[in-house]
Amino acid sequence: MAKSTDNFEGRAKHLLRLLQLCGGCVPLHRLQFQFSDSVIQTLLDRQLVQVQNTGRGFLLEIAEDF
Repeated sequence: MAKSTDNFEGRAKHLLRLLQLCGGCVPLHRLQFQFSDSVIQTLLDRQLVQVQNTGRGFLLEIAEDF
């Protein structure tokens, strides 16, 4: 069971690193095939990332406080 939690935390850290490497934001539709909704939701709940509606789609971006 601990291995599953470690893998989940690893995926969350990987997503944060990806956002940093991409300039702080990525279109949300690009991430939905690479990362589960629960990983994205966990980062949203921890307020490490935020979703921005651009009018033409949604961006997942690193929160300003992070």
